[in-house]
Amino acid sequence: MRIDPWTPEAAPRSEELVKSIEARRGGTLINLDRMLLWSEPLARGWNGYLRALRQEISLSPFLRELAICIVARLTGAQYEYHHHAPELKKAGATDAQLAVLDDPDRAALSPLYDDLQRAVIRFAIASTRHVQIPDALFDELKGRLSPTELVELVASTAAYNMVARFLVALDVTPEA
Repeated sequence: MRIDPWTPEAAPRSEELVKSIEARRGGTLINLDRMLLWSEPLARGWNGYLRALRQEISLSPFLRELAICIVARLTGAQYEYHHHAPELKKAGATDAQLAVLDDPDRAALSPLYDDLQRAVIRFAIASTRHVQIPDALFDELKGRLSPTELVELVASTAAYNMVARFLVALDVTPEA
């Protein structure tokens, strides 16, 4: 990692904030948290926003994690993929579906995914590589997802592009 991980001795932080992050993580901080905690306001905002994206939205976990894994592969955010591929598997992905994600363009055409899943893959690719989404692709998703789910897909993909850039810039490594 490019910056030593945060410790309470190096920079005291609100105990309530640290406990809130630990609670969201199942009782422990991960390396991403140890970077974010260098900035208490950033850690607080990140914790609330990412909690909402991961625990409170109506978009299916499979579609959310699929988009996140595509972002991770395209940006080279190994840490992100390390944490989200198991979540995609928990949401129902097969080993073959996970393997094809090594090549997002191939995954976008793969019969291992259904039409909606392939559209989500194409969306995550377009959003990550080009920012702008082709009208035809957006219309396809609009016909398959509710307005709420579509907004949540856009927000999840955008947020995890932010996460990927943070992780890659700071060279955050997976936990031992």
